[in-house]
Amino acid sequence: MVSPAAGPRVVSLVPSLTEAVAATAPGLVVGATDWCTHPPGLAAARIGGTKNPDTDAIAALRPDLVIANEEENREPDLAALRAAGLEVLVTEVRDLDQAFAELARVLVDACGLARPRWLEEAREAWEHVVPPPEPVAAVVPVWRRPWMVLGRDTFAGDLLARLGVRNVYAGHAERYPRVPLDELRAAGADLVVLPDEPYRFTADDGPEAFPHLPAALVDGRMLTWYGPSLAAAPAALSGALRAACR
Repeated sequence: MVSPAAGPRVVSLVPSLTEAVAATAPGLVVGATDWCTHPPGLAAARIGGTKNPDTDAIAALRPDLVIANEEENREPDLAALRAAGLEVLVTEVRDLDQAFAELARVLVDACGLARPRWLEEAREAWEHVVPPPEPVAAVVPVWRRPWMVLGRDTFAGDLLARLGVRNVYAGHAERYPRVPLDELRAAGADLVVLPDEPYRFTADDGPEAFPHLPAALVDGRMLTWYGPSLAAAPAALSGALRAACR
């Protein structure tokens, strides 16, 4: 760990990256979104949501660096922050390898921190993943009303593929297509994977829509966050998938 004085004042607009910076160097994060729930007890000013941050409040914090993501944050907000004279680092994370590269860029290159041990533990955990010999075809809803699923080119989809899950919509033209429920049921899946974020699927909200498929209820943080949770994600996700497929 480093002392807060050893790095920049950071505002993070990405929950995953908030946790990554705060877990590596407590005290650097001076501002974070309302969705930044980790690490618990984070002492940072709250500056709104990922899609509607209070850009004036962010500027008032006088950060040295604002961390954003091209998928989670809106370009007009980032442009407003740049216009206020702030440095904005925009990440792109579409798969696991890119996540590791971007985490190093944020922590080491931008924040000047030593490469954290948790990052190496996460890489080692994923290097030891052995997928089952036969992949299981699945649909992966991320929202309902309307139903939306993982499509092509997503971080969560890459993690699931490494664990032996073949997303039946991985070849879709859209990254998060809206698909009617009847089509999802007829898509030829053998499993439905239901994370608890961004939509909070639960045992009572989600599986009933797919009565003929086993449902894997998974921790959304393990599936969609790229930070310290990556070290525990292979075991947690594999366990949930195995339990559903018994």
